[in-house]
Amino acid sequence: MKRSQTGVLLGLLCMTIGFLYPGMPLQAADDLAPFTGLKGSLRIAGGTAHIPVMKEAARRIMSFNPDIRISIAGGGSGLGIRQAGEGLIDIGNAGRRPTDTEIAKYNLKLFQWAIDGVGVIVHPDNPVRTLTSAQLQGIFAGRISNWKEVGGVDREIDIYTRDESSGTRKVFWKKALARGTISDRANVVVSNGAMKTTVAGDPFGIGYISIGYMDATVAPVSLDGVAPDLANVRNGSYRVARGLYSLTRGEPAGLARAFVDFLFSPTGQQIVQDKGLIPVR
Repeated sequence: MKRSQTGVLLGLLCMTIGFLYPGMPLQAADDLAPFTGLKGSLRIAGGTAHIPVMKEAARRIMSFNPDIRISIAGGGSGLGIRQAGEGLIDIGNAGRRPTDTEIAKYNLKLFQWAIDGVGVIVHPDNPVRTLTSAQLQGIFAGRISNWKEVGGVDREIDIYTRDESSGTRKVFWKKALARGTISDRANVVVSNGAMKTTVAGDPFGIGYISIGYMDATVAPVSLDGVAPDLANVRNGSYRVARGLYSLTRGEPAGLARAFVDFLFSPTGQQIVQDKGLIPVR
């Protein structure tokens, strides 16, 4: 075949792809190609820091192939590990690495596709924008109970935390609170999204969320002078960070395999970055 004919055919192929999937970059179409001809449903649940990436990946896959249905739920890292291990879902999400006991018990396969930070947040009207580790630990332990003790207004501090199955709570407890006590009077919220909404509505509240969830509705609080942002997580100066994992019982196959592989594709890793997380590739 002559070179000119080859160029015409390649041009027609690119035009065809653009017609079938308007606005989709050629690379994105390539990354979605493994879903061609697949059918069925995929059940995903667990850590809530993962949800924005999961939803966008699912949206693109189901738009590419309407024969695929993907359901996504939260519930926390502990639920994601347990339900994946028990075969109740196809893919579990966890904001912590499962323990060696969990891995052995359930024959789990781990896939870390992003790095995330966990940062302290307050209401935007709160003037307190920096705390030392000692102050933060004192607040969550209940030893510091009034904002005026750390440079704020004369009002009681409302503490918000996550339940004990949360991977976000675990990394915050280990790396920000140095495994210290969390007061019994702390209010428990169920997800990163709920934490953001709750603190955004409480001028005297304090909580913590995935950096990927931070926006203008809440104000980030620096810890020991280091802001909780992606640049500082990436350079290592902000140390309250963790990997985000998806996991399966045994090696994934079929639709689950294709979904996991998509998370590591150029398109999948771009989604990770677009959702405020750090890609691993």
